[in-house]
Amino acid sequence: MALLYRAILKPTKMELISGWLPNQPWFKETEPFDLTSVGSFRFDDPDGKVGIETIIVAGENAIYQVPLTYREAPLEGAEALLITTMDHSVLGRRWVYDAVGDPVYVAELAKALLAGYPQVKQAVEENGKLVPLPESVHLVHTGTTEASIPDITQLEIDTVEGVTSIHTGELKLSINRVLEPVTSPTAQGFLTATWDGQDTPVLVAVAP
Repeated sequence: MALLYRAILKPTKMELISGWLPNQPWFKETEPFDLTSVGSFRFDDPDGKVGIETIIVAGENAIYQVPLTYREAPLEGAEALLITTMDHSVLGRRWVYDAVGDPVYVAELAKALLAGYPQVKQAVEENGKLVPLPESVHLVHTGTTEASIPDITQLEIDTVEGVTSIHTGELKLSINRVLEPVTSPTAQGFLTATWDGQDTPVLVAVAP
């Protein structure tokens, strides 16, 4: 379970996304544009140190997937993937990364795609009690518990026309930066999402 805080964030998540996303080659909006968060989902870092959150953002021309990791210290070798630093009123300074280059995110995405690991439930502490938060994005995956996940080592990342391919050893994953409806995915492993107002699944990621 992901424990969230009623914290003040500077910048806010939507502020950092609104500053970063327009500079990406897959961004399809024209100024003036208005970006809105329609929901999010999280994976769980087994070591409990890295926050892993994917925020779904809607513009006028497209719906975008923005996977983020939140770290308590810089990730060595990932300077090009640093989006910003954030001041968290409870946890202090956080380093926010485009998660596709973060080994912790890639490992958890692989577990969801191939081994059927679910998105993590979320809760907030209020008056000493954990209060569950409603699920804003629902994921469906094809993973099986028999699948084995290799160690995540050196990552190779390439983005073409809004699809980011991640290679590490024999493992290859692809995530869609721009989300499109899908009826019959053909990949060996795939992850789809729905949310309020989006009843047709969109394709989030695949393991070819």
